[in-house]
This record gives sequence, C-alpha cells and structure tokens, in this order.
Amino acid sequence: MPFTCLKFRTMRVDGDAVLAELLATDTVARKEWNANRKLIHDPRVTPFGRLLRSTSLDELPQLLNVLRGDMSLVGPRPVTQNELDLYYEPDCARLAYLSVRPGITGPWQVGGRSELSYPKRVALDHQYAEQQSLRTDMLILFRTINVVMRRTGAH
Repeated sequence: MPFTCLKFRTMRVDGDAVLAELLATDTVARKEWNANRKLIHDPRVTPFGRLLRSTSLDELPQLLNVLRGDMSLVGPRPVTQNELDLYYEPDCARLAYLSVRPGITGPWQVGGRSELSYPKRVALDHQYAEQQSLRTDMLILFRTINVVMRRTGAH
C-alpha cells in the first residue's frame, strides 16, 4: 500500500535533473547506479544532508510513520514504485516484499547498507519477509545500534 514516507530533506530540490544529467554523461556513475541504485559521491546530496545521512538522523521522522501504522520499526526499507518494479528476481521477491510493512531499520541496514549491490538488497528483503520472526527483529534492532554508532555503510 503506497504511503508518504517521512524524512528530512537531504537532497537538492533539482535532484532528479542532476541525477539524469550525471547518468547521461558519466559511465562510471551510471555503472555504479545500475548496480546499487546508489552513488557513493551523490551530487544530489547537500552538505548538511550528508551529515544527516551519515548519522541516520534523516530517518527520525519515520517514527511518525510507525505511529500511523504505515511502517514498522523493523522490516525491509521502503521503496519507490520504480524500485519495486526491480523486485522480480526471483519472481516471488515482489510479493514477499509487499507481504510485510517497511521498516525504519532492517536487513539491508545491518547487512552492509550502501556497500551492498541492489540485487543483494532485494535478496535480503526477500529472505526477511519469508523468515520474519521476533528473534530476527530483535537481532536487527540490536545490530542497528552498532551500525548507526559506527556509521557503517552510510553515504
């Protein structure tokens, strides 16, 4: 079910145009984007946005999403409709993703964050949805504290 995912703004207002121009002109950036759906040196992110992202403070407003019932504390990260269209490998990955509420933290955050390829992220989300348990959620919450404190994989 689509919902408005709350976050502090970390990107430039013209971020879509900046990304499109970069991907059209920079083959290295295009290859990184195609593999990860992320850029280590993303020109769309503002200097203050980098600080918010590296400390994960940009995610704080999502606590309101949890209180509204749109999200859970633990689960796969929310994705846009365009990203959801990539959740077809394997075919059941999309259905598995849609079977759980997105989370503020989840397997991707504690499994490597931006250092993982996008297919690996999809696989982690799929595995989480198929094997969800209270024990797994507690482990992810515990590991999240360590990841956030060390700023592991945050870009």
